[in-house]
Amino acid sequence: MLASIGEAHSAWNTATLLQRDGVNACFVDLTGWRTNKHISLDERIRSAFADIDLAKQLPIVTGYAHSDAGLMTSFDRGYSEMTFSRLAVITQAKEAIIHKEFHLSSADPRLVGEDNAVPIGRTNYDVADQLANLGMEAIHPKAAKGLRQHNISLRVKNTFEPEHTGTLITGDYVSDTPCVEIIAGCKGIYALELFDQDMAGSFHDYDQEVLATIKRFKAHIVSKDVNANTLTHFLSTNLKTVKRIRAVLEERYPEAELNQQKVAIVSAIGSDMQIPGILAKTVQAVADSNISVLAIHQSMRQVDIQLVINESDYDQAVKCLHTVLVEVLNHGRAICLA
Repeated sequence: MLASIGEAHSAWNTATLLQRDGVNACFVDLTGWRTNKHISLDERIRSAFADIDLAKQLPIVTGYAHSDAGLMTSFDRGYSEMTFSRLAVITQAKEAIIHKEFHLSSADPRLVGEDNAVPIGRTNYDVADQLANLGMEAIHPKAAKGLRQHNISLRVKNTFEPEHTGTLITGDYVSDTPCVEIIAGCKGIYALELFDQDMAGSFHDYDQEVLATIKRFKAHIVSKDVNANTLTHFLSTNLKTVKRIRAVLEERYPEAELNQQKVAIVSAIGSDMQIPGILAKTVQAVADSNISVLAIHQSMRQVDIQLVINESDYDQAVKCLHTVLVEVLNHGRAICLA
């Protein structure tokens, strides 16, 4: 209710101000506050746009939309991006533009310095998904899915630099030469490790049980580690939730050993990272900064390398990886201008 009131108020004000300034804007209310039936999000958008001529009118649409599935329930604070995505798909937009208060950059300028962080001119939806998994959303992954499937490019712009072309995200972009584009990560990750000698040969049973328990308590899995008798999940959640998950698993597997540890994850991300020696260079960079690597992941898709480290080493790890993997390339004003 609060979301719908706020969105309706904002959209109505914007449309009214534009009309005052001679723009043929129209207010489109998707909040459904007067609706007498539940319909899907797509149906609500199609119904609202049925009589709008996009060649002559500028629709100002509420970010919140009433739907039978419940937008807030399904997407939490990402609800407006889901509406945004479906609007682009249904109206067959050529490009979707989203405004943020910052540039999508090669790293957090507060950590590596504003002079060293480089805006990302182009990248792909794979990279956007990796960022979202770390909690640094350019757009909600489920919203990006619709844009990607319909070949609609997404442009992320900095509200405070309207003249800047921003970051263009497409499904088919691959960097001209293999490189690391972004150093990103997250603190406050809990590593929940389950060791059981009986797991060897029965991994699938353990995996299904642990995943079901994590899902039950709605903890977000950032990554996972597996070997013959150990299963470790890296969870972005709070300590209370971790303890609840652990209690259920201890009861389910009384002979297993469970351990938990608070860690951080730092990731090197790029649209094409098939660079010989990139893993060795990444590990050497943190080793030179006297940072211990607790776990490491590199997938065959070659879009990211994840290092699990002690939380106290996070800031230094971002700095040294950015220095060794990004700054040495001297990208200039942006990594591949859009």
